[in-house]
Amino acid sequence: MRASENEGPAPDPPGQGIAVGAEALYLANLLLLPGLAFLALLVLGFAHRRDAPPLGRCHLRQTLAASLWAGAILVLANVLILALGGYRQPATWIVLILYFTICHSTLVLFGIVGLARAMAGKLYVYPLIGRPCNDD
Repeated sequence: MRASENEGPAPDPPGQGIAVGAEALYLANLLLLPGLAFLALLVLGFAHRRDAPPLGRCHLRQTLAASLWAGAILVLANVLILALGGYRQPATWIVLILYFTICHSTLVLFGIVGLARAMAGKLYVYPLIGRPCNDD
C-alpha cells in the first residue's frame, strides 16, 4: 500500500462551507423560501464580505448577482403582464409559461451546477449573469 491510501479523506478546501451555504440559500430563494432565503444570503454575504476565502467569496458573488438578476427578471415579467392588459388576460399565461420554462428553470439549473461545484470545492462562474472571480 502506498502512504497516500492510508491518509484518509482530504480536508475540505477553505471557504467550502460558505460556498455550499451560499448556493443552498440561492436555491432555497428560488424554490422554497423566496425572500427569506435571500435575506439569509445577504446576511451570509455581509458576514463574510471581507474574510471569506476565494472559494467562498466566488460563490457568494455568483449567488448574490444571480439573485439580483432573478428578482429583476421577475419584476420585468410582471411589468410585461401589466403592459399586456393585466392578470386577467390570456397573454398572462404565455408570459408566465415562458418565464418559468426559460428564465426560472435556467436560474435553478445554474444554482444546481453551482451547488455541485461548491460541494466539490471548485470555483464556478454563472454563465451570462455571473461575476468574475479572478479580480480578488
